[in-house]
Amino acid sequence: LETEENVFETLEKDFQEVLNELMGDKSLEKFRAEYEKLHKALKKSHESEKRLMAKCRELNAEIVSNSVKVATALKLSQEDQTTITSLKKEIEKAWKMVDAAHEKEQRAKETIHSLKQEISNLTKLVEQGAGLSIGQEHGVNDLLKIKEDLTKERDELLTEVVNLRESLTKATAKQQEIEALKEKSFETISQLQQDIQVRQNECSRETRRKEKLEKEVKQLQADLDAKQSEIKSLNLQSQWSKEEQQRLEQQLREQKILNERATKELEQMHVRNTKLQQENEQNSLSMEQLAQENQQRATDLKVREEEVNQMRQEISKLTKMREATQRKLRQIEDQKVEVEQQRDMLKNQIAGMERGKEFHLKQTEIDKKSIEELMRERDILNKNMIKAANATQKQMSLVKLHEQSKKNLDQEIQNYKEEAQKQRKIIYQLEKERDRYINEASDLTHKARLVLQHMEDIKVREMQIFDYKKKIAEGETKLKQQQNLYEAVRSDRNLYSKNLIEAQDEITEMKKKLKIMNHQIDQLKEEINGKETALVKEHLEFQRVEKEKEALKAELQKMKQQAQETKQFIDNQEAEERKLLKIIADADAERLRQKKVISERDILGTQLVRRNDELALLYEKIKIQQSMLNKGEIQYNQRVEDIRLLKMEIKKLRREKGILAKTVANVEDLRREVYHMQRELLKERTRCRALEEELENPMNVHRWRKLEASDPSTYELIQKIHTLQKRLITKTEEVVEKELLLQEKEKLYVELKHILARQPGPEAAEQLQIYQQTLRDKTKQLKALSSELNMYESQTQDYKYEIERLAHELQNVKKKYLTQKRKEQQSREKERSLAQVGQPLIQPQRSEGPRFTGGGFSLKQPGKITA
Repeated sequence: LETEENVFETLEKDFQEVLNELMGDKSLEKFRAEYEKLHKALKKSHESEKRLMAKCRELNAEIVSNSVKVATALKLSQEDQTTITSLKKEIEKAWKMVDAAHEKEQRAKETIHSLKQEISNLTKLVEQGAGLSIGQEHGVNDLLKIKEDLTKERDELLTEVVNLRESLTKATAKQQEIEALKEKSFETISQLQQDIQVRQNECSRETRRKEKLEKEVKQLQADLDAKQSEIKSLNLQSQWSKEEQQRLEQQLREQKILNERATKELEQMHVRNTKLQQENEQNSLSMEQLAQENQQRATDLKVREEEVNQMRQEISKLTKMREATQRKLRQIEDQKVEVEQQRDMLKNQIAGMERGKEFHLKQTEIDKKSIEELMRERDILNKNMIKAANATQKQMSLVKLHEQSKKNLDQEIQNYKEEAQKQRKIIYQLEKERDRYINEASDLTHKARLVLQHMEDIKVREMQIFDYKKKIAEGETKLKQQQNLYEAVRSDRNLYSKNLIEAQDEITEMKKKLKIMNHQIDQLKEEINGKETALVKEHLEFQRVEKEKEALKAELQKMKQQAQETKQFIDNQEAEERKLLKIIADADAERLRQKKVISERDILGTQLVRRNDELALLYEKIKIQQSMLNKGEIQYNQRVEDIRLLKMEIKKLRREKGILAKTVANVEDLRREVYHMQRELLKERTRCRALEEELENPMNVHRWRKLEASDPSTYELIQKIHTLQKRLITKTEEVVEKELLLQEKEKLYVELKHILARQPGPEAAEQLQIYQQTLRDKTKQLKALSSELNMYESQTQDYKYEIERLAHELQNVKKKYLTQKRKEQQSREKERSLAQVGQPLIQPQRSEGPRFTGGGFSLKQPGKITA
């Protein structure tokens, strides 16, 4: 990282230096802007690279922490598994203890039952007989003591059973908790694994992005180097142009000294300079176009290279697939050899394989699965072959495309060659013209010198012969003629010099173009050669793949044939196995039937004892249920009476409600009357208020006089309204109370209904009997299943023992076979060493044909391989 930072700092310095150099020059302003853009892009890529590196480090740290978490979770899960196994063992022990306790309880019950019978017999004897003898009394006392001891033992056993059941429930609860913890830990592990996968994907994405950015940085660096080289070349050109300009200025100064009209030439030179700058800009544009064309060709080349790489990858995939199929074929051959060995062993050991029925069944199932897998693999291989054929077709089309592109490139090269020849001809003609113009220019310069000499003589003569007017006139005419000639010559010289400079510039440009074209032609030739070699390689690779494909087809045919043979062999073996299985099944069925009869006998004995106990319990329960039913009947009758009374009350209340509803029918009229009365009351109140105000402020003079008029009807009406309102309020209150009472009665009625529905009837007793019967049946089935399970467990133990024995025998046979092979190999090596030394060996007469041992291995010595 430090080295990268140093490199970046050096690049920064170089950039600043170049910018300082370019700052003054206006002609390179565009180039400077592009250069700054490139530098900014480089900076951005460098910063993004730093950011990505930091992110990669963070992701790596997260991955490490997650892996640690996963490891801890796995350890916890392993510990949980160990605890689960230990708890399972404890539960098994507890179940065994429970079974032992059950057996003890059954024995105790049997003894109690027998003692009860003896006690009943003895009581009968006591009732029948007059008195007991002393020995009999002692016997009775002993029996009572034994009974007490047995009852104590039974109670202890019952407490033990209860304790064991509690411990068993605790253990099962603990096991469930541990299993829940285990599931949680597995969930956390899976979550962590998913997180790790996500982080790894992000890390790979970031690394790809980093690689892409590094490529971009390299590309930018290359572009920067190219631009710097261009800057250097442009600087050199500018220096050269400056030197040229200085030289031209010197010439112009000399011409100024020689002639007053040199200013015009200087202006022409300025025009020339501007033209040169324009041409320079045009050249730079053409250079940019050429650079773009080069980039386009480079991208085309990259695309073609990528296509070639894809083809190579596809070829490598095909080779890998072929290797995989070869490996599978070898595995199948090994399996075939193993199957043949097993067949020989089975033929030798059919007599002692009655107990190994399930092992053989499993083996046949495995063979079936392997055959199915082989068939699937065959289908996959067929699909792969089809894919390979499609891929080869694609490759052929790609090869055709490459050939077409090659033809196009050849055509372009031919065009370039023709253009180069044309350019050479033009250059040759221009060089000829240049030589001609140089010769003409030298003649003109010589004439110009003569003219200058004449002019100097004229000036001297003008100074000397001032008095001679005629001669002056003649001299002036001559001078004018010479001046005209001089101007014509000078203008011609300027034109020729201009043409010469243009020709020189064009020659230099043509030379540059020619060099560039030659360079491009060389590059294209190299690319064409490279592509031709690549095409040849791909063609050879394609031929090789075709050959491999043919070989794979042949191998597939062989595999199909072998699969058919193995299938036929397996069918024969299955037929033999079916016969053996039928015999074994008949024997097992007979054995199971006998075992069932024995187990049923035992179960019936135990069931009789239990049934007697259950009958006693049921009689007690029936008595309790009968008493409960009697009580329920009494309560039911009471509730029926209550319901009858409530119904009568409801009828009474409904009647009252109907009467009230009839009385309340004219409520609307009464309300209207109340409304009118209220209006009148308001009027009267306003009148009263007015009268009170009049009393306070008397306006009537005759107020002491007695008023004759009175209105008793309104007062009576108001009293009536008040009484009616009171009656209405009382009636509404009564109605509300009655409704509340009705609601309460309805609630009571509903509750009574629910209580009666809950009370058990005669159907409940019948259902109870049915449930008890089903419970008995289920217990019978459970016991039968447990006995069958024990039997199967013992059978599995026998089969496991048989499998281990057979595996041990097979291992011994393999070891013996290997030792025998080693001995044979050592003896062969000894024989070879003796034969090489040249000692004569006494060999027994052997037949020249190949010999085979038990496993089908050839004993013929392999031929000596000569180098």
